[in-house]
Amino acid sequence: MLTDEVNTNIWVISDTHLIADHMHDSGQAFARMQKTSQGKDLYFQETALKAFVRYANQEKPAAIVVTGDVTFNGERESIKEFAKIFSHLKTSKLLVVPGNHDIFDGWAREFHGKKQYYAGEISPMTWKFTFNDLYQHAASCDPNSLAYAVQLNQYYYLLMLDSNYYGKEETTSAPHTRGGISKLELKWIEEQLRYASSQNLRPLIFMHHNLYAHNPAVNRGYVLDNANELRRLCARYNVKLAFSGHIHAQNIMGPQDMTPTTEITTSCFSSCDQGYGEVRLHSRHITYNRKTFNMTPYLTKEEAKDYTLTHFHDYLEKLQLGAIAADLMQTDLKVHHNRLELIREMGNMFARMNFNYYTGHNHISQAELNQIHASEAYQTLIAQHPEFRLYLETLYDTTNHSNLHVKIRY
Repeated sequence: MLTDEVNTNIWVISDTHLIADHMHDSGQAFARMQKTSQGKDLYFQETALKAFVRYANQEKPAAIVVTGDVTFNGERESIKEFAKIFSHLKTSKLLVVPGNHDIFDGWAREFHGKKQYYAGEISPMTWKFTFNDLYQHAASCDPNSLAYAVQLNQYYYLLMLDSNYYGKEETTSAPHTRGGISKLELKWIEEQLRYASSQNLRPLIFMHHNLYAHNPAVNRGYVLDNANELRRLCARYNVKLAFSGHIHAQNIMGPQDMTPTTEITTSCFSSCDQGYGEVRLHSRHITYNRKTFNMTPYLTKEEAKDYTLTHFHDYLEKLQLGAIAADLMQTDLKVHHNRLELIREMGNMFARMNFNYYTGHNHISQAELNQIHASEAYQTLIAQHPEFRLYLETLYDTTNHSNLHVKIRY
């Protein structure tokens, strides 16, 4: 067991997308990569994660769980740096699962000056070697994947799943976005769920890909290809809570049909507002609350001299909003070249709607939503981009449902 405490807590983060600082020189090639990173920060993640570890050493959660895409594009040096950073945890246990960008990613690169070069990739063996202590002390390891199980305390059993497709050797191909659970891993999962049931342990699932379609307009490649098979196991063994990442959006979806599982997707730690989940586990219930990490108090004196680091959330917000707005505006300027102010409003509105959705702050009143839909910017946007209509309609929620907190009762 990780802890003897009956009442304990763990933190969940996702999609850290770390590229080790020594893999680039902040030159022209790396600057181009940052511009195409869809709002993720690539420059400061080493510093951010080191500050997060200092914060964890102060608050002492029982474990920090990372639900995949630990690295930017599966660079072997990046996973080494990630493990080195988290080796400074004093009392908390690090638990990680791989994401679609971590194992045999053909996009692994290092950047020098105007050029990028192939970088060593992470193999399953490298992953297990890097996190050797984790696998050595697991309650069970799946011999056919990178999945493993950990008993948290006398009540809870954590299933850390491998939901990714990857080959058997290094490649130059793009990483798979889609994911699924192999038949052999599903068999192992059922064995673990059966064991948990026999020991009166409550199973919790952690993986990279999603159990449910959290957005009706954008879900292909994000939901497990064989999600129905895992949902059936969740129903059979009463799995009440699952965590995932991959979609970079903070979202909570309750039980679906016959599946009793609530799934929480955690937003991307390397973008938006450094969101993480605080999960408090008790004998009769679990509470989940989304938090944002303010790293300023945990910077070293030298780091605190950097204005960007001491105003990091402002930087991340501008990075995210700017990336989304710029992509849209470049397209629409060709059509509405004489309506610059309208184009700017469209870009800013589209970016803000996305930002609020990604961070889970997408609940507004019906009156506010009606006002947005009636605006010239919105009407022009959906007229010019009818392919965005369904997606835009999914971004705001006027119900009482929350994506920031939930309570699970046993």
